[in-house]
Amino acid sequence: MRLVVMGATRYAPDVLPYNIHHVAIAVEDLDAALDGFRTLYNVEPLSREIVADQAVEEAMIAVGGSHIQILQATEADSPVGRFVERNGEGLHHIAFAVVDIDAALEHLRAEGARLIDEKPRTGGGGHKIAFVHPKETAGTLIELVEVGHE
Repeated sequence: MRLVVMGATRYAPDVLPYNIHHVAIAVEDLDAALDGFRTLYNVEPLSREIVADQAVEEAMIAVGGSHIQILQATEADSPVGRFVERNGEGLHHIAFAVVDIDAALEHLRAEGARLIDEKPRTGGGGHKIAFVHPKETAGTLIELVEVGHE
């Protein structure tokens, strides 16, 4: 396995994010938010689905090689529902594409990172995902999305 050298530490390529998969925006009204994106940017969502175990309805909009994910809570007491109640609408998280989410989580654990998800779970589009606590990255919630090399 080829190693990539970053500073004084060696990392296997499978543990590094290789792209921004999406930027997520939490909203109160998904339909209204999508109407705004249609009007302002002439874009349509590529997909729209309910992710029941995360209590969200999401829509994905393509922007170049990445996506904007618009999230609406389906339950007020869900993580996204509490986020919107506490902070209002806005940036919720940034998602990094990784080749091997298990290797990435193993690496983060070895580095002492605080993880929200110790094991991957299924997210939108059937992808394996995991969240890293925002205290690890200057207050920004990070999601890892296993997609291989798109």
